[in-house]
Amino acid sequence: MGPRTAVTPSKERKMVSGVRDNSLSSGNSGYYNRGPTLTPTSPVLSNPKSVLKRQVSPEELQRPGGPYIKRTFTIVGDAVGWGFVVRGSRPCHIQAVDPSGPAAAVGVKVRQFVVSVNGLNVLSLDYKMVRNLILTGKRTVVMEIMEESDC
Repeated sequence: MGPRTAVTPSKERKMVSGVRDNSLSSGNSGYYNRGPTLTPTSPVLSNPKSVLKRQVSPEELQRPGGPYIKRTFTIVGDAVGWGFVVRGSRPCHIQAVDPSGPAAAVGVKVRQFVVSVNGLNVLSLDYKMVRNLILTGKRTVVMEIMEESDC
């Protein structure tokens, strides 16, 4: 399958249609994928700018009594990938989630902060290092995240 086609409805968003492809190996931003393109999906919005309302420090995330709660997700990748994008640095955050992917199925959402991947604390790493941990690991990823509490 050839490269993705992109339609730009505004300067802040790109509409990506077609399939979840193995775009990480080509250097493009995309969902965490491994292997060949196998299944079509509905159009997916991918924001080139950060989805965060404001930058958060690792210390703020870990502050006792703070506004963040920790959750643990076990994501089993499918033939296409895990279905999410990590961006940012110290800490990384979830930038996008494929609504039809494995990450969405277990409850991963945008604006969550990545605390650990397969038991390794990643709060001080940038997204490229976190991405590599995921891509070079097993098909099942255990990820701890912090998200704002609703209280």
